[in-house]
Amino acid sequence: MDSPAPRDSVTLLDVPAQYPKRNATTTRALGRWLMRVTGWRFSGSFPDVPKLIISVAPHTSNWDFVVGVMALWALDIRISFIGKHTLFKGVFGTWLRSLGGIPVDRSKAQGVVGDVVDAFNASEQMIFALAPEGTRQLDKGFKSGFLHMAHAAQVPIVLAYFDFSARTICFGKVFTTTGNVEQDLQTVLAYYRPVRGKYIKDWQAENAAHSG
Repeated sequence: MDSPAPRDSVTLLDVPAQYPKRNATTTRALGRWLMRVTGWRFSGSFPDVPKLIISVAPHTSNWDFVVGVMALWALDIRISFIGKHTLFKGVFGTWLRSLGGIPVDRSKAQGVVGDVVDAFNASEQMIFALAPEGTRQLDKGFKSGFLHMAHAAQVPIVLAYFDFSARTICFGKVFTTTGNVEQDLQTVLAYYRPVRGKYIKDWQAENAAHSG
């Protein structure tokens, strides 16, 4: 896997100028301060393209979301992401939307794929992040929706992960879909198999991955 960044200082990635920015001075400073005090670092790089999908796996803990928000603030990138519609209520729902959250009903998977593709097609710049598993349950496997999104929208996928043992937020392989969903899914699984996340992942369960 990618080598972690040096642990003596916070390493910020070189974010291409064409990426959508938050331009939020306060949260940018807070995110970078949190990374310093918690010892988290960045590793890897971003492709210089205006649109892409960031895949983050494995999803083993709610701490993944906390680390993701810290990274988002530190990099000052504006991203879009989907979440259970039941989470988008009250003040918390308003906050999620301010971060770029899009409420979805996961029982309508094909509709979600179409909505994301439409959003890509309507945007000049868009960074969409998701956990391809969609759940922490080990027996559910990777869903293929993100591959359909990337192929239909003709955007690359950055395979990212959180290395909790080294406290490193890693942006790794840039993957371009081939149109062969099963082949692409196996390629992605092979990349993520050495990654353990916060908790040990039973990757044998992923061998039974199914489309969704």
